[in-house]
Amino acid sequence: MDDPASPVLVCFLQSAAIDDLTALYKDAGWWDEACEQHPEFLDHVVQNSALFAGAFYEKKMIGMGRALSDLVSDAYIQDITVLQQYRGRGIGKKIIEKLILGLRDHGVDWIGLIAEPGTGSFYENMGFTKLTGHIPYRLKD
Repeated sequence: MDDPASPVLVCFLQSAAIDDLTALYKDAGWWDEACEQHPEFLDHVVQNSALFAGAFYEKKMIGMGRALSDLVSDAYIQDITVLQQYRGRGIGKKIIEKLILGLRDHGVDWIGLIAEPGTGSFYENMGFTKLTGHIPYRLKD
Protein backbone atom coordinates (compact mmCIF):
# COMPACT_ATOMS: atom_id res chain seq x y z
CA MET A 1 0.00 0.00 0.00
CA ASP A 2 2.96 2.30 -0.43
CA ASP A 3 2.09 3.13 -4.04
CA PRO A 4 1.66 6.94 -4.21
CA ALA A 5 -0.39 6.54 -7.40
CA SER A 6 -3.06 4.72 -5.40
CA PRO A 7 -3.81 6.80 -2.30
CA VAL A 8 -6.59 5.94 0.08
CA LEU A 9 -9.79 7.76 -0.83
CA VAL A 10 -12.35 8.46 1.91
CA CYS A 11 -15.78 9.51 0.68
CA PHE A 12 -19.39 9.62 1.80
CA LEU A 13 -21.60 6.79 0.55
CA GLN A 14 -25.32 6.34 0.09
CA SER A 15 -24.92 2.58 -0.37
CA ALA A 16 -22.24 -0.08 -0.10
CA ALA A 17 -21.82 -3.66 -1.23
CA ILE A 18 -23.02 -6.14 1.38
CA ASP A 19 -19.89 -8.25 0.83
CA ASP A 20 -17.67 -5.26 1.68
CA LEU A 21 -19.64 -4.45 4.84
CA THR A 22 -19.69 -8.10 5.91
CA ALA A 23 -15.91 -8.33 5.49
CA LEU A 24 -15.39 -5.20 7.60
CA TYR A 25 -17.77 -6.37 10.35
CA LYS A 26 -16.16 -9.81 10.47
CA ASP A 27 -12.64 -8.39 10.49
CA ALA A 28 -13.57 -6.04 13.35
CA GLY A 29 -15.03 -8.92 15.38
CA TRP A 30 -18.55 -7.47 15.26
CA TRP A 31 -20.09 -10.39 13.36
CA ASP A 32 -21.98 -12.86 15.52
CA GLU A 33 -24.70 -15.49 15.17
CA ALA A 34 -27.46 -12.87 15.04
CA CYS A 35 -25.69 -11.16 12.14
CA GLU A 36 -25.31 -14.49 10.37
CA GLN A 37 -29.03 -15.19 10.74
CA HIS A 38 -30.12 -11.68 9.69
CA PRO A 39 -27.44 -10.17 7.44
CA GLU A 40 -30.05 -7.91 5.85
CA PHE A 41 -29.46 -5.43 8.70
CA LEU A 42 -26.43 -4.33 6.68
CA ASP A 43 -28.81 -2.96 4.02
CA HIS A 44 -29.77 -0.30 6.54
CA VAL A 45 -26.41 0.51 8.12
CA VAL A 46 -25.38 2.88 5.34
CA GLN A 47 -28.80 4.25 4.38
CA ASN A 48 -29.95 4.99 7.92
CA SER A 49 -26.75 6.67 9.08
CA ALA A 50 -26.70 10.46 8.93
CA LEU A 51 -23.27 10.15 7.31
CA PHE A 52 -21.43 7.03 6.22
CA ALA A 53 -17.80 7.22 5.11
CA GLY A 54 -16.00 4.48 3.25
CA ALA A 55 -12.23 4.24 2.78
CA PHE A 56 -11.03 2.79 -0.51
CA TYR A 57 -7.67 1.60 -1.74
CA GLU A 58 -7.44 0.62 -5.39
CA LYS A 59 -11.26 0.47 -5.55
CA LYS A 60 -11.42 -1.95 -2.59
CA MET A 61 -13.36 -0.85 0.50
CA ILE A 62 -10.87 -1.18 3.36
CA GLY A 63 -12.50 0.91 6.08
CA MET A 64 -15.67 2.58 7.22
CA GLY A 65 -17.22 4.81 9.84
CA ARG A 66 -20.57 6.38 10.41
CA ALA A 67 -22.29 9.16 12.27
CA LEU A 68 -25.72 8.99 13.86
CA SER A 69 -27.25 12.42 14.12
CA ASP A 70 -30.17 14.77 13.66
CA LEU A 71 -27.72 16.79 11.50
CA VAL A 72 -28.68 19.87 13.49
CA SER A 73 -26.99 19.84 16.88
CA ASP A 74 -25.74 16.45 18.11
CA ALA A 75 -23.94 13.47 16.59
CA TYR A 76 -22.34 10.20 17.64
CA ILE A 77 -19.53 8.65 15.65
CA GLN A 78 -19.45 4.88 15.66
CA ASP A 79 -18.38 1.75 13.80
CA ILE A 80 -14.95 3.07 12.86
CA THR A 81 -12.95 0.17 11.49
CA VAL A 82 -10.19 -0.56 9.01
CA LEU A 83 -9.27 -4.01 7.75
CA GLN A 84 -6.43 -5.30 9.92
CA GLN A 85 -3.91 -5.50 7.09
CA TYR A 86 -4.32 -1.72 6.49
CA ARG A 87 -4.27 -0.52 10.11
CA GLY A 88 -1.62 1.77 11.53
CA ARG A 89 -1.49 3.97 8.42
CA GLY A 90 -3.77 6.82 9.47
CA ILE A 91 -6.83 5.55 7.61
CA GLY A 92 -9.06 5.50 10.70
CA LYS A 93 -8.03 9.08 11.38
CA LYS A 94 -8.95 10.07 7.81
CA ILE A 95 -12.38 8.47 8.23
CA ILE A 96 -13.05 10.35 11.47
CA GLU A 97 -11.80 13.63 10.00
CA LYS A 98 -14.16 13.16 7.03
CA LEU A 99 -17.10 12.52 9.36
CA ILE A 100 -16.26 15.54 11.52
CA LEU A 101 -16.00 17.81 8.46
CA GLY A 102 -19.31 16.50 7.14
CA LEU A 103 -21.03 17.04 10.48
CA ARG A 104 -19.56 20.53 10.85
CA ASP A 105 -20.79 21.36 7.32
CA HIS A 106 -24.29 20.64 8.64
CA GLY A 107 -23.71 22.87 11.67
CA VAL A 108 -23.46 20.04 14.19
CA ASP A 109 -21.58 21.39 17.20
CA TRP A 110 -21.65 18.42 19.62
CA ILE A 111 -19.89 15.27 18.44
CA GLY A 112 -19.36 12.31 20.75
CA LEU A 113 -18.39 8.66 20.63
CA ILE A 114 -17.84 5.70 22.91
CA ALA A 115 -14.31 4.36 22.57
CA GLU A 116 -13.36 0.73 22.97
CA PRO A 117 -10.94 0.02 25.83
CA GLY A 118 -7.38 0.80 24.84
CA THR A 119 -8.29 3.29 22.09
CA GLY A 120 -8.59 6.41 24.23
CA SER A 121 -5.26 7.97 23.24
CA PHE A 122 -6.16 7.62 19.54
CA TYR A 123 -9.30 9.71 20.04
CA GLU A 124 -7.67 12.11 22.49
CA ASN A 125 -4.98 12.85 19.88
CA MET A 126 -7.82 13.83 17.53
CA GLY A 127 -9.25 16.34 20.02
CA PHE A 128 -11.84 14.22 21.82
CA THR A 129 -11.95 14.45 25.61
CA LYS A 130 -13.51 12.20 28.23
CA LEU A 131 -16.99 13.22 29.29
CA THR A 132 -16.51 13.73 32.98
CA GLY A 133 -19.66 13.52 35.01
CA HIS A 134 -21.42 11.33 32.42
CA ILE A 135 -21.93 7.58 32.37
CA PRO A 136 -22.89 5.70 29.20
CA TYR A 137 -25.88 3.38 29.54
CA ARG A 138 -27.31 0.61 27.41
CA LEU A 139 -30.81 -0.80 27.52
CA LYS A 140 -30.80 -4.48 28.50
CA ASP A 141 -32.03 -6.97 25.91
